[in-house]
Amino acid sequence: MDWLVILKALVLGVVEGVTEFLPISSTGHLIIVGDLLDFNDDKGKVFEIVIQLGAILAVVWEYRARLLGVTRGLFTDVRARRFVVNLLVAFLPAAMLGLLFHDTIKAYLFNPVTVAIALIAGGLVIFWVESRHRSVRVAAVDEMGWRDALLIGLAQCVSLIPGTSRAGATIIGGLLTGLSRKAATEFSFFLAIPIMFAATGLDLYKNYELLHAHDLPVFATGFVMAFISALLVVKGLLRYIAHHTFSAFAWYRLVLGAIVLGYFW
Repeated sequence: MDWLVILKALVLGVVEGVTEFLPISSTGHLIIVGDLLDFNDDKGKVFEIVIQLGAILAVVWEYRARLLGVTRGLFTDVRARRFVVNLLVAFLPAAMLGLLFHDTIKAYLFNPVTVAIALIAGGLVIFWVESRHRSVRVAAVDEMGWRDALLIGLAQCVSLIPGTSRAGATIIGGLLTGLSRKAATEFSFFLAIPIMFAATGLDLYKNYELLHAHDLPVFATGFVMAFISALLVVKGLLRYIAHHTFSAFAWYRLVLGAIVLGYFW
């Protein structure tokens, strides 16, 4: 067993889990750290797909009671049906664009310079949104309508550019739509489930020939670390935003983007 590769898998698993649900771009961080660790070949890209699944399962586990309740009440509870419809409406725009332009985006935009520019641009957008006076119209996810979900889904399309951040795009889209910070963040968590399962399934289908049994320890290490670290972040983020804005993440994006741009360019 190559323990150096295991160590790289552990680091990347933590990076994925910590960044997946924060508005700082998990894909961008994986591209940057993967380049620095020289773990960015074809097998490394499949590894990134697998550990993303670990992070998404952390949300499923954290909200298992809510998701089970929705499943049970799908045909009897109006709120459960509205929740599912909202997820579907928000899911479709990015899913369709991702399906159409998946290979092009992978070929031309998955590089550190693109990530750095997107990090900086996203940080400036967060500052702009936080500086605006906002009136909260939707305090909780259950109060959302399909139009709110559609606007958030359209905002999520921007996150197809690596470095933008899926969580950042959906949370900021939610804030601009009139959602509270808590509602925007929770809906971002829920929306991650279908979109990331779809993206993971598509990537694994396209790269299944790169999956081999002898890589199982490496993949398992990254998967478990992504699950654990993502679970801690999901639990902590809602507590954090109860008393803070997203400006700290904007500063982080600007600083990291500038460093990466200087280093790789």
